[in-house]
Amino acid sequence: MSVRAFVDEHYRHFNAGALQSAAVSLTNFLQSGGKLFVTLAGAMSTAELGRSLAPMIRSGHVAGISCTGANLEEDVFNLVAHNAYVHLEDWRNLSAVDDAEFLKKKLNRVTDVCIPEEQAFRKIEHHIMSCWAESDQQGVSRLPHEFFYQMLANSSLESSYEAQPEHSWLLAAAEMELPLFVPGWEDSTLGNIFAARCLEGKFKPSTVRNGIEYMMELSQWYESNQNQLAFLQIGGGIAGDFPICVVPMLNQDLEREVPLWSWFCQISEASPSYGGYSGAPPNEKITWGKLTEDTPKFVIESDATIVAPLLFGYILDL
Repeated sequence: MSVRAFVDEHYRHFNAGALQSAAVSLTNFLQSGGKLFVTLAGAMSTAELGRSLAPMIRSGHVAGISCTGANLEEDVFNLVAHNAYVHLEDWRNLSAVDDAEFLKKKLNRVTDVCIPEEQAFRKIEHHIMSCWAESDQQGVSRLPHEFFYQMLANSSLESSYEAQPEHSWLLAAAEMELPLFVPGWEDSTLGNIFAARCLEGKFKPSTVRNGIEYMMELSQWYESNQNQLAFLQIGGGIAGDFPICVVPMLNQDLEREVPLWSWFCQISEASPSYGGYSGAPPNEKITWGKLTEDTPKFVIESDATIVAPLLFGYILDL
């Protein structure tokens, strides 16, 4: 039984029903010529979402991605250090003492897995520092993800791959030259490292372009886009809030006429009244000029690490 057949048969009510409805609607949207814009918050890369997202990218369904700096780098960390990751079976029962021991061992925990500092952070730091240095010396400024694309194009890194390349969503995005937008990149590990090197005087801060320039790039990309765009928000936070705002910015602040997002779905377990539901529920977005009252809207209140692979599998009819 394919993922599509399984979901159609068993996912009928509550959040399961919401997933099935969203999957059917999005599949029809894409089959009608629309494209998907994906936002990635949380630790989706360390959750290995690339296993299902990379095929979506390579199939041509994805028009662009907005992600946190952590998701940008952690896909590459997994790509080069997969075998050194420490998987934790009993992670719910870990104590503060246990986590302090991980720190001593230079193991950075993300829920049930630890990212090894030496094999991941330091290995990639070495490669991306070369990219920063080259641009800095040439007086050229690039966006954060452009350095990652440059780094992945270097054959010397390819020999370090430990995870299967087809499971890397960032490698798929680089191959497809997919537009990426990474607001708030500075709060990632490599963003911190770049800031530290700037404080040491090794690089000019202007070598890496900033969030305002990302918004400018996004606005130009959105205006020139010829496809209807579905907005899939995985989690909350800046990864989703940043790109969805481009529409009211263009229509209200620049007084231009661009279409609103044509389809919307958010996968989140947060509740609006508790302050964790970043970016507002779908109907509230209407009041901000991001969606219309007729825009297909879906909210799946569940774990994105479970829901997103099912949604992508449904579309690809795996």
